[in-house]
Amino acid sequence: MTVRRSPLAMMVLALLVEEPMHAYRMQQLIREREKQDVVNVAQRNSIYQTIERLRRDELIRVAETRREEGRPERTVYALTPAGRRTLDGWLADALATPAREFPEFPAALSFLPILPPEEAARRLDQRAAAIEARLREREAALAGVRLPRLFLIEDEYQLTVLRAELDWVRGLVADLRSGTLTWSGEWLADWTGTSS
Repeated sequence: MTVRRSPLAMMVLALLVEEPMHAYRMQQLIREREKQDVVNVAQRNSIYQTIERLRRDELIRVAETRREEGRPERTVYALTPAGRRTLDGWLADALATPAREFPEFPAALSFLPILPPEEAARRLDQRAAAIEARLREREAALAGVRLPRLFLIEDEYQLTVLRAELDWVRGLVADLRSGTLTWSGEWLADWTGTSS
């Protein structure tokens, strides 16, 4: 049986390596450890759907169901031996093999000629400002954190990627503004062999 890997599934299994826990505790830990930048938990239901899929695939099991006073009934999940083997395999593969991912930004760049160069530069300036704000926010959030580097490695990676993207976007905007990179309807028609 091949089980589909996802960042959230990896997170659930990794949390269960620590100890059996219920879904609400998983959500708390993801927030407390600021892992919402690593896994998509924007939809409240997504963690429950992932847990159900992992349970169905026998990677986790129900350890117990309990009700604490004044709290709703909660199902506690535990990692199965198959879940641990699967997590180890997923982690090894994710670290060693670059994934074929299809983010929106490169797709949008491939459609850049649809916009006039001035509009493209304006929109990319907006992106640069958003990246700068995100960098400042993450750097400020991490400034007071006193954890070993091992526990912040994904933040280090994300900041490096953001800085590289910011530099690249600024360079692209500079090329658009200087005319080093430009196009027109006539130029595009000549290049593609279509009439404008």
